[in-house]
Amino acid sequence: MTVPSYLRTPAVPLHRAWNTWAAHRYLDMIFKPLGIHLSPLFFAASAGRAIHPGPGSSIRLGAHHTDGSRVAARLDHAGTVLDWSWTKQSMFDLEAQWTTERNGEWGLRFWVTLVLRQEDGAHWHYDEASGVATCTVGPRTVAVAPRRRPLLVTGHATEAEVGHEFESRGYWYLESRGTAAPVLALRFNLEEAASNAIRVAIADRRDLAINRALAMTEAKPAPDEDAPRAAVRDIMGWNTIWDDVNHRPYITCSRNWDLKKFGGFGFWLNDTAVNALLVSLFDADQARETLSVILSAATPEGNLPCIMTGNDAWVDRTQAPLVSFIAWQVYQRTGNRALLEIAYPILRANNLWLRRARDGNGNGLLEFGSSDVGLGLYKGTKLAAKDESFMDNSPMHDEASWNEASRTLDSEDVGLNSLCCLDSMSLARMAEVLGENPEPHLAHAAELRGKISRELWDSSRGIFANRLWSGRFVASVTPTSFFPLLAGAAEAAQVQALLAKLDDAQWFGGAPPLPSVARHDPSLRDNVYWRGRIWPILNWLVWNGLKPHDKARAARLRSSSWDLFQRSWQDRRLAPENYHPDSGEGLDQPDTDPFYSWTALLPFMMTEGEG
Repeated sequence: MTVPSYLRTPAVPLHRAWNTWAAHRYLDMIFKPLGIHLSPLFFAASAGRAIHPGPGSSIRLGAHHTDGSRVAARLDHAGTVLDWSWTKQSMFDLEAQWTTERNGEWGLRFWVTLVLRQEDGAHWHYDEASGVATCTVGPRTVAVAPRRRPLLVTGHATEAEVGHEFESRGYWYLESRGTAAPVLALRFNLEEAASNAIRVAIADRRDLAINRALAMTEAKPAPDEDAPRAAVRDIMGWNTIWDDVNHRPYITCSRNWDLKKFGGFGFWLNDTAVNALLVSLFDADQARETLSVILSAATPEGNLPCIMTGNDAWVDRTQAPLVSFIAWQVYQRTGNRALLEIAYPILRANNLWLRRARDGNGNGLLEFGSSDVGLGLYKGTKLAAKDESFMDNSPMHDEASWNEASRTLDSEDVGLNSLCCLDSMSLARMAEVLGENPEPHLAHAAELRGKISRELWDSSRGIFANRLWSGRFVASVTPTSFFPLLAGAAEAAQVQALLAKLDDAQWFGGAPPLPSVARHDPSLRDNVYWRGRIWPILNWLVWNGLKPHDKARAARLRSSSWDLFQRSWQDRRLAPENYHPDSGEGLDQPDTDPFYSWTALLPFMMTEGEG
C-alpha cells in the first residue's frame, strides 16, 4: 500500500502531530503529517530586531504538555513582555493566544507576526473577505483565522525574507503585500492587537476547514497537574523535537544544543533511557518510542553505543548499564509486554558484551574501557573509558591508567559492577515475564554481588570504593559508593556504615544533596561537572538504593532533592544540568545547561510516593 503523499510522516501519532518540533525554536507549532509550520515572529523597532524565540532568547518557558495540547511561554523582547500560548481543541484544531504584559515601546512599533509555510512549498492563500488564510495539501486544507484581523498580509518566497524585511526596511514597507505565496506573513502590532487569538483548523475540504476555524470558541486549558508531575511533563515537552535525519520524534537531552554541530541529531545512551522513564508518566507509546531510539542503535558486537549523532558513533564504548533497570520500570508502569519482547534480547546481548569486554584482568570484576571498533572520537584513550562511566571528569578516575593490552582502565569500578549486577537482576525479571530462563542472570548477579561485597569494600574507611589492579583503593569516592545498595551487595554492617557516611557532613551529608564527590575531597572545590557538582541522576540512583533499606532516609533525600530543584524552577523555570554543591545554584558556571532533560528526575522522585 502506498502512503498518500500528503501524509508526510504517517508514523507520528495524531494526538502528538501538532507540536513544537523545531529544535531551534520554542514557539513554532508544526503539524508533521502535512508539513505545516506556524511560526511566531516578534519585531521590536527600538532594537531593529525580528526574532523567532529559541535558545538564547529572553523567554520563560511555561507549561508544555508532552502531546503539545498546551504550550505556554513568556517572552521579553527589547523590554516588551507578552505571554504566548497554543492550546489544542482536538487532534486537528488549535488556538494561539497572546497578551501583552508590558510595553517596552509604543505598541505601534512592536509587531507580532504569524509566518505560515508548508515544507514542500505549497502556496498559502489569504481571503480578505473572510480574513482567513488557507493551505491545501492533497485533500486536506489548513485554515488560519485570526479573531482580530492582521493589519498587513505579505507574501514571500522564503520564511527568512520576513524577518530580513522587518530589519532592513522597517514595518512600514508595503511592496511585499500579497495574498498568495509559499510563505504568508499575518502581521499585527500591539497598538491594535495588544491581545489576540488565532484559530487553526484542518478538514478535508476548504470550506469545511474555514467554517471550523471561524466557529471555534475560545480554548479553555485543562486544570494543571500537581507541581512535581507538571514539572516532569514540561521538561519532557520542551525537549521533545523532530529528528530530520532519521525522520522520527525523540526527546533530546537539551533543546539548547545546536544540533547542526552534531550532524542534525544526537543522543546519549543513559540520558535517553531516563527520558523514556520520565515520559512514561504521561504516554506509554512515547516511552516505547524513546527506548526504541537507543535499542535500534545496538551494534553487531552486542553493545549499546555511548552516543549516536549525525557526525559520530561511539560504538567502541557503551555507558554504565542502566537501560534494563529503566526498561523494567517502564514495563511496570505501562504493562507493555511487547516492549520487553523487543528490548530483552538486545539488553541481554549488551550485558554479555559488557562482561566479556570489560573484565580486563580476568578476575570477574569490571572496568571501564574502549574497544577496538568503530571510528569514534577519543577511541582507545583513557578519556574514552571515562566517557563510558557517564561521569567523565570525575576524580574517581584520576588515579586510574589506560591499559592498552586490555583496552580498559586498571581500576575496578564499584558503580559499574553494581549497575551490571542490577542489570542482570532486571534481565532475570524480564526473562520470567517472557517465559525465558532467568537462572543465568540470577547466577551472575549472585556471583557479582559477592565480589562487590568482599573485594570493593574499604574497611579502613567504611565505604565501597574503586580499586586499582595493584590492590590499593582509590582515594576519591563518589555517590557510586552507594550503588551496591541497588544491587543488594551490601551486608548489614556495610549498610549501616554507608548510611552513616550519607549523614556525615564531611562525606555526603549536608544540604543540598548529593555532591558528586565526598565533601572533604579537595576536588569538590573544582566545581566543574563531575568534580563536586550535584547531579540529578546520582540523587535518583542513590534514592532507589536507599528505599529497600531505610525509607526515612530515602524520603529525606527525595524531599531535599525537590527543594533543590524548586530553587531554580519556581521563579525562573530553569532545570539546570547540575548544581553547585553548597549554594545549589545551577548557572554559576558556564558548563551547565539551563534546561536539561534528566533534571526532571528530581520532581519525578516526588511522583513516586513516600519510599
